[in-house]
This record gives sequence, C-alpha cells and structure tokens, in this order.
Amino acid sequence: MQILSFPEAATPVELRVQVREIQEQAWPSEDGAATPSEAPVHDPALRPRSMLLVDGGTVLAALDLLSKDIDHAGRSYAAGGLSTVVTRDAARGRGHGRRLVTAAREALAAQGHDLGLFTCDRPLRTFYESAGWHHLPDTVLVGGTLKAPFPSDRAGFDKVTMAAFFSARARQAGASFRGTRIALHPGDIDKLW
Repeated sequence: MQILSFPEAATPVELRVQVREIQEQAWPSEDGAATPSEAPVHDPALRPRSMLLVDGGTVLAALDLLSKDIDHAGRSYAAGGLSTVVTRDAARGRGHGRRLVTAAREALAAQGHDLGLFTCDRPLRTFYESAGWHHLPDTVLVGGTLKAPFPSDRAGFDKVTMAAFFSARARQAGASFRGTRIALHPGDIDKLW
C-alpha cells in the first residue's frame, strides 16, 4: 500500500478513472453521467494536487489538496485545504481515509503552507480530528467570489470548519481564526474546499 501524489492534471489516467468512479459512488451525478476522467475537477489557479492511497494498482482512497493565499485580520497567509475526500465503498472502515487525511495534513505543512483550512459535514468532525485536524468553533469559511459569496453557514448546510496551524505566525494568530468569517473565495468552480 502506498500514497501517491500528482498535480491533478498529471494524475495517470488509469488512476484518475478509478478516482472518478469512487467519487461517483459517493456523490452520484444528477444525470447519472460521471465527469469524464480527463476533465479537471478543480480550478487550476488553486494548484490542485491529488493524493491517492493505492494498493496493487487499486485506488482505495483519494483526496485533493488546494492552495491559495488568503488575507485574514490584516495578514496574508499561504493556505491549503482538503477537497473531494473519498474512500472506495468496499474499503471503508479500515483506516484508509484516516491514513490519507493524516498524510495530507503532513504534506500541506511540508509544502510550506501557514495553515490548512476546510469545511466538512458536521458528522465527519471527529473523523478529521482523529487525523490531527482541529475544529474551529463558530468559524465560517466564505467561498465563492467577492461578487458571489458562498458561505459555509448558508441555509441547508451543516458544515464545520477544520484547521491546522503549521507556521509559527499562524499558530500565534490562531485565536483570530476562531469564531469569525474567513474570506477564502476560491472561485466559481471550487466554491468551498
């Protein structure tokens, strides 16, 4: 079993096809047609990087890392986040997702990000905490764009914000990220990550 990492566009097609199949299992498309494996899932401006847990050529779990600079409380930070975290149905309950999410946190730190931020469904909070992420109570990520914001506390959502502070300056400013609205604004494709 190994963790492989590629820029999203450079992920080998045989692995990308499997990832799309797993994503379709987790989040069936409305029309029943999966996204073509060659189509990008994320905005290239977010420097998407795919991480895959692979065993003998079979993708067991996958996620994407997205990155951008954000401004918060008068300071700029290199931020990264998790997106499209998924585990193959037949491989669930064996710790594969936790292993990959832990490795993703470590990869974001190693890549020089100041912090990691993302939202998840409230019931998944303890899963992410078990992989080393921390809940930011009453913190809202504001996605979308400045002209068309997409906040994580919008009606019908039940999201929580998770974080990890990697750099000393981010750790020192950690309290400023709690109980606040953070302007993420990743764009129209990745409204939130």
